[in-house]
Amino acid sequence: MAAHRGGSGGGGWFWALAVGVTLLKLLLLPTYHSTDFEVHRNWLAITHSLPVSQWYYEATSKWTLDYPPFFAWFEYALSHVAKYFDREMLVIQNLDYSSQATVLFQRLSVIFTDLLFIYAAHECCKCVNGKRAGRETLESPPFVLAVLLLWNFGLLIVDHIHFQYNGFLFGLMLLSIARLFQKRHLEGAFLFAVLLHFKHIYLYVAPAYGVFLLRSYCFTANNPDGSVRWRSFSFLRVAALGLIVSLVSALSLGPFVAWGQLPQVLSRLFPFKRGLCHAYWAPNFWALYSALDKALSVIGLKYKFLNPATLPKASMTGGLVQEFEHTVLPSVTPLATLACTAISILPSVFCLWFKPQGPRGFLRCLVLCALSSFLFGWHVHEKAVLLAILPLSLLSVERSRDASIYLILSATGHLSLFPLLFTAPELPIKILLMLLFTVFSFSSLKAIFRKEGPLLNWLETIYLTGLIPLELFCEIMFPFTPWTLKFPFLPLLLTSVYCAVGIMYAWLKLYISVFMGPPAIRQKEE
Repeated sequence: MAAHRGGSGGGGWFWALAVGVTLLKLLLLPTYHSTDFEVHRNWLAITHSLPVSQWYYEATSKWTLDYPPFFAWFEYALSHVAKYFDREMLVIQNLDYSSQATVLFQRLSVIFTDLLFIYAAHECCKCVNGKRAGRETLESPPFVLAVLLLWNFGLLIVDHIHFQYNGFLFGLMLLSIARLFQKRHLEGAFLFAVLLHFKHIYLYVAPAYGVFLLRSYCFTANNPDGSVRWRSFSFLRVAALGLIVSLVSALSLGPFVAWGQLPQVLSRLFPFKRGLCHAYWAPNFWALYSALDKALSVIGLKYKFLNPATLPKASMTGGLVQEFEHTVLPSVTPLATLACTAISILPSVFCLWFKPQGPRGFLRCLVLCALSSFLFGWHVHEKAVLLAILPLSLLSVERSRDASIYLILSATGHLSLFPLLFTAPELPIKILLMLLFTVFSFSSLKAIFRKEGPLLNWLETIYLTGLIPLELFCEIMFPFTPWTLKFPFLPLLLTSVYCAVGIMYAWLKLYISVFMGPPAIRQKEE
């Protein structure tokens, strides 16, 4: 993979971008924070105050520890710094505790751990093909990629306003991807194995990693037609990968296995009773499915096709995390979502095996796995769309078709995050940041591919333009209508359904792009 020499740091612009976004994060310190702030404060208290054997049993707060052990140890390490800010935050019984010192510490901890994300972005910029680099630095693919990663709108509002540690975790993933681009396969595998034991949502993209490493690392050569040369299989390389996965898993889960607590840990990591949709509907297939069910139930009640006494009392539009039965359409089970997710992922995985295209083919498969899991998974969080947007950034600066998909996915995916910030003071902040990031994305990618014509067709342009009146209605007009009392869930429903259409379209377009792409590449015998 050709890397653009000096692309990521020429003239010091990369570090200027990194310092600039860090200063912006500092300005966001006093903004609104969500219940996730209390979630992580509680985890600080649990890991600091209790022995390891009690971490996954403690239930004083409803925000119980439900991340893998490495993240628990991460909170444990942070807690030993937190005690110098305010020891009261480390008391388990201090529910909803948020002193100024506590807020300052937790905000700064996110900014500090983002250093890993900055380093990972720097490494990814080295992997970008520099053939399209223009005369101006502002139009060079490495510069554009650096902005798309470091100044990503979704990460800024989710981590530094809403509050989470996604930057640190995405740093691990991007660094893993960069190592695979650099043919440092064992390092990439190690980083991803570690990542899985920090946050298990990254299981979404595990099939892409597994198939790519088996196909491109364990098999060392291809036949002239691009098919795998079976005799090139290396047992030593498989053993090395297996050893890495086993050691990382043993280090993470070993103590809980020894204490007989593995079932308890797994029950916390995979709580299927939380329901099909999250409290904020993720803009996926199930949002469309649930909206259709809601519409059919309204029509059924109006025309007396349905008996109100027989309808389930739990409501998908109540904003609660709970199990739910659909009214008209068949209710969806975790097993059904698993089957749908597997079916939607399989074509991309088969393509990665039978039509390998190197690390970039792997990256497309990774994005498809992330999107498929987002669209069809159980209890998907709206923030999970970043799992597809960020890695797609790497592809968007190298090929116009990928740039087109990125613009659609990032615009719809980022706007779907708006309901996370529902307080009035954050309204101008999120609109301004979204506008700046979107304008830069469109203008910079258009400049890179100016010789290849428009990146979007007329239908895509109309759809994306429709995001503007949607947002104006939901954020500005709706609060002044009489519908606020009768249909308080309407803005969220409209946002999720409209954005779900765009995200599903981007998913289909990427799939078509993968299957209509160039033929399999030859892999030199090592």
